[in-house]
Amino acid sequence: MKKAITLNLFAIFLTIISISKATAQKIYSCESKYDADVKVFVVVSKYDADLLVYKEDSKYQAEGNKGLWFFTESKYDADKKIWFADSKYDADLLIYFVDSKYSVEWRKRKKMHLLY
Repeated sequence: MKKAITLNLFAIFLTIISISKATAQKIYSCESKYDADVKVFVVVSKYDADLLVYKEDSKYQAEGNKGLWFFTESKYDADKKIWFADSKYDADLLIYFVDSKYSVEWRKRKKMHLLY
């Protein structure tokens, strides 16, 4: 029993460390869904989104897993490759682009692992 609790606490600790160190916000938009790490669909309402995203002008401001994205020209510079789906049913992640970096947020935190 004690061993199981210790293992669970260790797993939680590792998860917290990996979340704090994650910098997967440099994004490359793929032409093919087979090349993508994550399939996304842009919804028309922020209330339908899993993640509210702001497009940054600089790759240096796109750190962490907050929703601050910088789109790269090369897939080799990207941390994650995404494909824009035509239907929300083909997507892993539903996003909504916001006008302010202060509006970014994970609305469905259970999908955060997709961008680590």
